[in-house]
Amino acid sequence: MSTAQGAFSPRNQVTDEEWQVRIDLAACYRLIAMHGWDDLIFTHISARVPGAGEHFLINAYGMLFEEITASNLIKVDLQGNKVLESPYSINPAGFTIHSAIHEARADVSCVLHTHTRAGVAVSTQQGGLLPLSQISLVALASVGYHDYEGIALNPEEKPRLVADLGGKSFLILRNHGLLTVGENIPDTFLAMYALESACQTQITAQSSGVPLTMISPKILAGIAAQVDTVTKGLGGKLAWPGLLRKLDRLDSTYSN
Repeated sequence: MSTAQGAFSPRNQVTDEEWQVRIDLAACYRLIAMHGWDDLIFTHISARVPGAGEHFLINAYGMLFEEITASNLIKVDLQGNKVLESPYSINPAGFTIHSAIHEARADVSCVLHTHTRAGVAVSTQQGGLLPLSQISLVALASVGYHDYEGIALNPEEKPRLVADLGGKSFLILRNHGLLTVGENIPDTFLAMYALESACQTQITAQSSGVPLTMISPKILAGIAAQVDTVTKGLGGKLAWPGLLRKLDRLDSTYSN
């Protein structure tokens, strides 16, 4: 990180609750980079600011995900205005997608969007995500689809995006990529882990060229309760402490 990037810090201008969300969101960016799911500077993750329903945090446009820290995240309102002074700008397409969801879904605290090869590949398939693997069922239990309308710069797309997401946790953006939402950052990351893994598995299985076996819809019907049992009701919070320990061993600067 450059000196200029490291010099700016809002730590003394935000609440302890917001600072913790900043740390977790920066960690999420680093985890996406660590797994190779980033796309240079062109995707985005946002998190709602605690106690400020119309404010959310998003990445500084132009920074790699491996450079994101708690300090350089940008706080904006639903109109795209910076709530806290920052020397950085935001991705306009990212703002369109994230502001639409944060405005429409009060239950959503985090929105995560990626452009991985596997995710985009599945988004181009007419059949979308298929019930080919155990982990695919996690996403299939709550997945929607949104047709491609070009780069997300048009505010008129917002209601259609929101309608296609509905009350779901997973959204496949046709010919574009993947999106997950959650009540907190750990849940949203774990949702993306499941969706991305399912897409990678599907592309790998399809590349074999042999007939594939689909999982019965009867099994899909009970998957949500089974996932809750496996995660002990903690969702993404079960894995999150371990993920942070791994990040800390590699590079703890995300919390700066």
